[in-house]
Amino acid sequence: MQQLDINKIPEHIAIIMDGNGRWAQAKGLPRTAGHIEGVETVKKVTEEAARLGVKYLTLYTFSTENWNRPAEEIEALMNLVLTNLEEEIFMQNNVRFRMIGEMERLPQSVQKRLQDCIDRTSSNSGMTMVIALSYSSRWEIVRATQTLATKVKDGILPIEDITEEVITQHLTTDFMPDPDLLIRTGGELRISNYLLWQCAYSEFYFTNQYWPDFNEESLKNAIADYQLRQRRYGKTGEQVSDEE
Repeated sequence: MQQLDINKIPEHIAIIMDGNGRWAQAKGLPRTAGHIEGVETVKKVTEEAARLGVKYLTLYTFSTENWNRPAEEIEALMNLVLTNLEEEIFMQNNVRFRMIGEMERLPQSVQKRLQDCIDRTSSNSGMTMVIALSYSSRWEIVRATQTLATKVKDGILPIEDITEEVITQHLTTDFMPDPDLLIRTGGELRISNYLLWQCAYSEFYFTNQYWPDFNEESLKNAIADYQLRQRRYGKTGEQVSDEE
């Protein structure tokens, strides 16, 4: 904490929680054991992010491509969502819960549990924790494009009025700012179809730690690294320095 500038905490942190299965396999455990341990990490990181003053925390929980995984692993993941969405964590930390993704593809029991949690935490005024579930950025962009095309066809939206801002307003993330910091655990150096539009100017932080090993100190290390960087948005370093 002594290394962190509390005035430069990222407003929005997005995380790709990778390495649950490999963590379990390295310990001779079934892959589902890694997902169970990963849920505990989610709880710790959510509480720490809220304590540090992060405004939005978005967690890549299950991609549309993950539907291609073995059926037993998908079932285990859905059951984890169903049984570990603990509202007390959100209520104790004044955290609002949201979801992005194709909710209609999820089992009805999971849909109901998610909606209940969204409704019951809607008045919380602290950090917003968002899970990307049955989500992919290409799906999201196609969905937004279809909506815009329909509005143009119906004469609601002139084609020349389609701007970056208008596209942003038609994404599932329209309620929050773009990520300042994207963290990926597990050692892979890619963003796997996650928030492609939104991460145009995000700072990236990759760590070899598997998600179950990621903890509060790991989060603070990522933020400390972020605070050492100069965000230029296409400008020169001198221009940014002059503006500070």
